[in-house]
Amino acid sequence: MVEGMTRDWEGHLDRWTAANLLDADAAGRIRAWENTHARAQGLSWPVRIALAFGAILLAAGVLLFVSAHWDELSRAGRLSLLVATLAVLHGSGAAVAPRFEGLSVALHAVGSVALGAAIALAGQIFNLNEHWPAAVLLWAIGCALAWLLLRHWTQGALCAVLFPWWLAGEWDTRVPMANSHAMLPIWVGLCALSFAYLSARRSPADGPLRKALGWLGGLALLPAAVILASCGLWEHTGVAWGSPADWIVWAVALLAPLAVAVALDARRAVWNAGAVAWTLALGAIGGGPHESVATYCWCAIGAAGLAAWGIREARAERVNLAVAGLAITVMAFYFSNIMDKLGRSASLIAMGLLFLGGGWLLERTRRRLLMHMPPAHISKEAL
Repeated sequence: MVEGMTRDWEGHLDRWTAANLLDADAAGRIRAWENTHARAQGLSWPVRIALAFGAILLAAGVLLFVSAHWDELSRAGRLSLLVATLAVLHGSGAAVAPRFEGLSVALHAVGSVALGAAIALAGQIFNLNEHWPAAVLLWAIGCALAWLLLRHWTQGALCAVLFPWWLAGEWDTRVPMANSHAMLPIWVGLCALSFAYLSARRSPADGPLRKALGWLGGLALLPAAVILASCGLWEHTGVAWGSPADWIVWAVALLAPLAVAVALDARRAVWNAGAVAWTLALGAIGGGPHESVATYCWCAIGAAGLAAWGIREARAERVNLAVAGLAITVMAFYFSNIMDKLGRSASLIAMGLLFLGGGWLLERTRRRLLMHMPPAHISKEAL
C-alpha cells in the first residue's frame, strides 16, 4: 500500500495543492526533490532500451506462437490459450514487482496490449457481431482498470489513445463512407485533444504519465492540424447538421478536450479553451479546392499563439512545435500558390532559397524565443 502511494505521489500532491494544503512554492520544491531522488535511483538509458525492446519482442513472440497453433486448437483450447497468456503476463509482472519494478511495468504493459488482441480473437471464436468500436471500448476499460490498480504510466497512456479511438470509431460507423466531411468533428476533437495532451507537461519534475501525454500531443498535433486545414465546415454535403446525433458529437469533440485539460491543470485551462476555439475556426475557414490565404494566416496565428503559450509556461517543446508548424505553413503556401506560377528553373531556385534562408531565419527565431524562457527550463536538446 505504501509502495503504491509512493508511485502515485504526483496525484496526491495535486490534490493537496488544489485543497490549499500546500502552496505552489512548496509543491515545486517537493517535485524538484522527488525528481532528483528518482533520477538517483532510476534506470539508466541502456536498461530502459533493453526493457522496451524486450517487451516488443516478447509481444511479437507471443503473437507468432498463438498464430502458429491457432488452427490446431479447438474453441475451448483457443479461449484457454488467450486467458493463460494474459494470466502469465500479468502474473509475471506481479511476481517481479518487489525486485525489479521496471520489468514489472514492461510485463504489465505487454499484458495490457495483449488484451486487445485477446478481445478481438474471442469475438472471432464465438462469431460475435462485428462492431469494432465495442471491442476498442472493452480494451480501454480493461486498461483503465489496470491503471487504477497498478498506477503504471503505460496503462494511462493506452487509455489516452483508446478512449478517443473508441469515440471516433462510433461516429465513423454511423456516417456515410463517401462523405469525408462528416468526419470533421473527429479531426476537430483530435486536434483539440492534442493541445490538451501537450499541456500536460508543467515542469521537469513531471511524472512519466504526463511526459507520455506530452509526447502523444506533440506527435499528433501537427498532422491533425494539417488534415483539419484541408477540410472545411462550409464544404460539407449530405449531412443533416440539425440532428441530435450531430449536436452530441460536436459537443463531445469540443468539450471533452477541455475537460481533459481541466483535469490535468484547471488553473491553466484557459489557454486550452483558446486552443479549442482556434481549432474550430481552422475547420471553419479551411478546405475547398483552393485554400484561401485566410487559412494560412490563421495557421500562422496559431503558431504564434503556441509559441507565446510555450514562453509563458516555460515549455520549450511548444516553441519548437510552433516553429515547425510555421515552417509547414510557409511550405504549403509556396507549393500551392507560388510554385506553379514559376518556371521549372525559377521554382527550383526559389525552393532552394526558401529552404536555406527560411531554415536559417526560423532557427534564429526559435533560439530567440527560447531565450525569453528561464535558463533552468532550457535543455541542451531544446537548443
